[in-house]
Amino acid sequence: MRILHICSAREIGGGERYLADLVNALRMRKHEVFAALRPGSPVRAELSSLAPESIIELPMRNALSVKSALKLSRFVRENRIEIIHAHLARDYPIGALAAARTTAALVLTRHVLFPLTRMHRLTLRQTARVIAVSEAVAAGLQAQKIFAPEKIITIHNGIDVDRFARSREVALTDRGDRRLRVGMIGHLAPIKGQEDFIRAAAIICEQRKDVEFIIAGEDKSAGGENRASIQTLIRELDLDGQVQLLGWVHDVSPLLATLDLFVSPSRSEPFGLSIVEAMAAGVGVVATSSEGAREIVEDNQTGRLVPVGDATSMAAAIVELLTDRDERDRLAGNALAMARTKFSLDEMVERTEQVYRQVVAAGTAR
Repeated sequence: MRILHICSAREIGGGERYLADLVNALRMRKHEVFAALRPGSPVRAELSSLAPESIIELPMRNALSVKSALKLSRFVRENRIEIIHAHLARDYPIGALAAARTTAALVLTRHVLFPLTRMHRLTLRQTARVIAVSEAVAAGLQAQKIFAPEKIITIHNGIDVDRFARSREVALTDRGDRRLRVGMIGHLAPIKGQEDFIRAAAIICEQRKDVEFIIAGEDKSAGGENRASIQTLIRELDLDGQVQLLGWVHDVSPLLATLDLFVSPSRSEPFGLSIVEAMAAGVGVVATSSEGAREIVEDNQTGRLVPVGDATSMAAAIVELLTDRDERDRLAGNALAMARTKFSLDEMVERTEQVYRQVVAAGTAR
């Protein structure tokens, strides 16, 4: 099949990692894959499988960039694109306009819980399929009634489980004597729960001194106020020697491999890709009971779930698992097995291919 992916992202996050993994896997499966990106996009470097001529750069400054849509339509016709797959809400209308001016079918992926807008309701009537990355996202789409229920399908994000597992094996052979390490990954923002994680760290440090805490993630706020707020809290709680802010980490697999426990303290989470990555790395997980985490973690079987915003409960679960190595290992082993069966990259790609085939077949039938 001939598939065009549209992504105007300015930085790399979970959705962009999903896009890159999907594109490169589709090329490995011999599909003809193309990409429309904004100029200077960091996503371009991740699409290692695509030739330069398979990528078109467009300003895509806003959702109704007609000039870009017309240019994209020409690219679609010239390359005989069958599927246009858009990944960000601001890219949905430009994808819809390009599809309307060609014979290509429009597929969307929805990564977040935020509702779509009135403009989307007006422009996305001819969408062939919408892929939701979790049942929580699918439920939100169903509630808005923009798309017919049969057009919405849930396909969980998938990852290269073996890559994360290999990193863990390397780290365990070079562990040495060090403090126990508890970490979290996520862009620096209140919704990701870094402050709850730090407050839990303060509680734990009152009980034991052999634990260090890692926060990896980029501050996307305009003036860096999120990082500044977190740094202030660390100083106020006298945790400068116990909590490290790493900033953006391009490849999280080596970092996850060094952790004794992974924590997802998010106050809201549409899926929780970092949780799945930690599971694949064979690391025990403590997660708040957010929408996405509840679909990934089975409490007391593949991890521990604690109430959202409850630093005391979070600290208690962390201390318990740091103290009980056997229980930590049991949960981590179960989690790795779950990641292999439910969240593999192959599973995600195969199910996405099925969506493409259904859409192309329906178009041929017309």
